[in-house]
Amino acid sequence: MKQLSRRRQAWTITRIELGRVFISRRAFWVYALALFPSLIFMVYHAQVKFRTMSLSSAAMITPAQLDAIHAGETADAIVERLGKAVNDFEWKTPRRDREKEEQVLIAYRRQTYFDGRREARLFYEDGTLVSKTTNLLKVFEEDRRIFAGVFQFFYLRLAIFFGCLGIFMNLFRGEMLDRTLHYWFLAPARRDVLLAGKYCAGLIASTVIFSVGALLCFGLMVWPHSSPEVQAFWRSAGMWHVFWYAAAAAFGCVGYGSVFLAAGLVLRNPVIPAAILLSWESVNGFLPELLQKASILYYLRSLCPVPAPMMGADAPALIQLLLAPASPASRSGAVFGILAITAAVLWLARRAIMRMQITYGGES
Repeated sequence: MKQLSRRRQAWTITRIELGRVFISRRAFWVYALALFPSLIFMVYHAQVKFRTMSLSSAAMITPAQLDAIHAGETADAIVERLGKAVNDFEWKTPRRDREKEEQVLIAYRRQTYFDGRREARLFYEDGTLVSKTTNLLKVFEEDRRIFAGVFQFFYLRLAIFFGCLGIFMNLFRGEMLDRTLHYWFLAPARRDVLLAGKYCAGLIASTVIFSVGALLCFGLMVWPHSSPEVQAFWRSAGMWHVFWYAAAAAFGCVGYGSVFLAAGLVLRNPVIPAAILLSWESVNGFLPELLQKASILYYLRSLCPVPAPMMGADAPALIQLLLAPASPASRSGAVFGILAITAAVLWLARRAIMRMQITYGGES
């Protein structure tokens, strides 16, 4: 009966705190962090849509005609065969002729053709085609890699990190600054129950905000692409990817939330623990493999279904040597690692709150 009563008390505290967490003045910038990646993809796809409409305004060529363009052809021959280009620019550039020892004007020309999916840019020198670059305006696999990079480098490292800082740090520290924490301590509830209720409130709020934000961003990434590509993705591993991106966001709130909740109980200045933890997580890729595993970010990356884009072979050798991510943990190992860190931190937080004495005079 005592255990059931404590659970009810914790749930009552959770419900009271949820309203404050979701609509408090300090929470609005957390929403901005969660929705910022979605704004990035909205702007990106709007640019692609505008570019597609602009290129489609002129007569389009067929994919076979675009593939048949080869270097060495003349501009007049290509225009006669394909028709007027979407864009056609001409200019002249002076160049020194070594044989004649004088400056000569070299005529350059650039044309753009479009086949509905690909944009081809043709570059001419003195009327002869010297190069052709072809780009797909929308590439589903590339956008998936971009999303993986945005999710791991922005969402996990910054958005969830600082979002949990704003939510969990204020659950106790905010009430200390507002001089209202003593009301909770006078309530007929154990302090560890109060700790559990506040942590659950912060966890529910942050998980909803950041998991929904991640899913919204993922949906905006998928939405503009053609049906065959999207259908093939959903038939293969689409829902699996959605689940693990949302799970990574939720476990990020579990881990970072416990750390900042404990820091709000122990430390007066939130900048100190935030700076230390952010520095540790930022240099994680430069550390030896064993030390990389002593971070929340390592386990969160292991939960992600697509690895983040890394530096290519053209990066400096020293950077490639230093930036060597440890082998990812298994998903079960990653979940266990985050839960183990969270349990240890919450145990320390419990010891701190049981010994805590309220002294408003030292707060500012």
